Amino acid sequence: MGKTRKPIDLSKVKPEDMMKYEIAKELGLFDQVLREGWGSLSAKETGRIGGIMTRKRKAMEKQMNHHD
Repeated sequence: MGKTRKPIDLSKVKPEDMMKYEIAKELGLFDQVLREGWGSLSAKETGRIGGIMTRKRKAMEKQMNHHD
């Protein structure tokens, strides 16, 4: 038998982790993450999420620095 996973409570997700969930939603992986957890994603899928997060963070930093 596999591990039983507790359902993810989105109201308890830290703001800095919300981006990960939003990207998963954009990629159509959100339901799978909620059902089976982050460990159910392939390395390719988690890599895509990480890459998109990095790009978004860099864009946000650039925008913040540009407005100073």
